[in-house]
Amino acid sequence: MASAQANLDKAETRKFFQNLWRTDLMGTLKADPAYWCFALWCGPCSSYVLRKRALYGDMTRYKCCAGYMPCSGKCGESRCPTFCLVTEVCCCFVNSVSSTRFLLQDQFNIKTTKCDNCIIGFMIVLSQLACLCRIVACLTGDEDIAEAAHILTCISDMVYYSVCACMQTQHKIELDKRDGKFGDVPMTVPPAQHMSRLDQPYGPTVGYPPAYGAPYGQPQPPPQGYLAQAPGFPPPSAVAYPPGTYPPQQPPSFWR
Repeated sequence: MASAQANLDKAETRKFFQNLWRTDLMGTLKADPAYWCFALWCGPCSSYVLRKRALYGDMTRYKCCAGYMPCSGKCGESRCPTFCLVTEVCCCFVNSVSSTRFLLQDQFNIKTTKCDNCIIGFMIVLSQLACLCRIVACLTGDEDIAEAAHILTCISDMVYYSVCACMQTQHKIELDKRDGKFGDVPMTVPPAQHMSRLDQPYGPTVGYPPAYGAPYGQPQPPPQGYLAQAPGFPPPSAVAYPPGTYPPQQPPSFWR
């Protein structure tokens, strides 16, 4: 119960992250079409490769579903992590993709845009609607409802596999960014993961420059003053202003 509440609190904290994915879901096919096709036709293989890359190739850091599920750490991952990861991506494909996504978000302080959330939410709602239609078709035995349920299931499957391919391509591009394949400075292996402080509304920016100001937890830089005076101009105190050419004004008098 405590771990479930901790995961809910962590999901709430992700709303305040400052960094964005390098490519949104709509642009993944254009950004890397070859990997998108690979993720579409061989989703479990892609999920296996991305999770291993997310762990920097160190399988001793592996936990089932990246530690976000109740079964995490209880499946004997430490004895045979490679076999457990293969089992996860084959038997729990959706959870494997989502867990890798959460792992990258928490590690790099990434939030998902509203457009991406709408796409993922539409995929989930469509899958649930297709499941309900199949249940109604089984209960009623109506051929028309069964045919409609079959069509809706086909549409749901196409949306599901397409969105999963987009998500995995998005993860791959983010890992390429982490490894310096876009000209950025490659990042080193982070220290062992520890619990985040949930009393702070903003998580630490790990590996990415902050949106503004100094990095999280560091003192803000001193305020910058005005620009230095351009060369060739004397300082204000060097040359005084010329004396006034007008006579001094007399105090106002009053008519009597």
